[in-house]
This record gives sequence, structure tokens and C-alpha cells, in this order.
Amino acid sequence: QVQLQESGPGLVKPSQTLSLTCTVSGGSITTNYYYWSWIRQPPGKGLEWMGAILGSATPIYSPSLKSRTSISRDTSKNQFTLQLSSVTPEDTAVYYCARGDGGVGAPYDYWGQGTQVTVSS
Repeated sequence: QVQLQESGPGLVKPSQTLSLTCTVSGGSITTNYYYWSWIRQPPGKGLEWMGAILGSATPIYSPSLKSRTSISRDTSKNQFTLQLSSVTPEDTAVYYCARGDGGVGAPYDYWGQGTQVTVSS
């Protein structure tokens, strides 16, 4: 059974960098078949895909967030990390990590429970 768990600060100040980690158990993030995404949901809005890292370690980003987003991984810990720079209150959301079951765009088969991040001074 694959499990994903997000971790990171729940409160970030404007202009700072948000950093979240997704710890994966029950499956390796280096398996080429899957892709590992970050997705967020602002209050009252739908899900927004932010980016992903492939089994090959190649990161891909949403064009709307690319200038502020960095996704990396630590294979020794089976974790992948999101960094979002220059945050504003509009970045307040529940942040999820998820595994895509196949090539990029394939449905997600496992999700983390989500973590609330609030951007406020």
C-alpha cells in the first residue's frame, strides 16, 4: 500500500518561500512508470496542478507557476519537495502530493491527506 504524507509549516509570511515535503512509503519515487505531483486547492476554488517530478528526476511545472516553483527529490529518504517563492495571500491553500499512475496526465491513484498552508503576516 502506497502512502504519501505532506509536511511543512502551516503559516508562511508574504514574500517568503513556502517549502513542503512529501514522504512516500510503500513505493519508490524513482520508478519510471509513475510521476509525483504537487496539487493545491485554494479556499472556495478547484484543484490546481502545480508541477511534478518524474521517476527520471525531471521536474515539470505549470506554466502559470513555473517562475516561482521548484520541485526536487531526495531518493535516500524517498521524499520529494516543493518550493514556492515570493508567496502572497493568494497562495493560501490546502497542498496535496499525489502519485500519477502512468505517464504525465494519467489519473492519480494515491494522494496525501493534504496540508493547510496560510500566507499571512
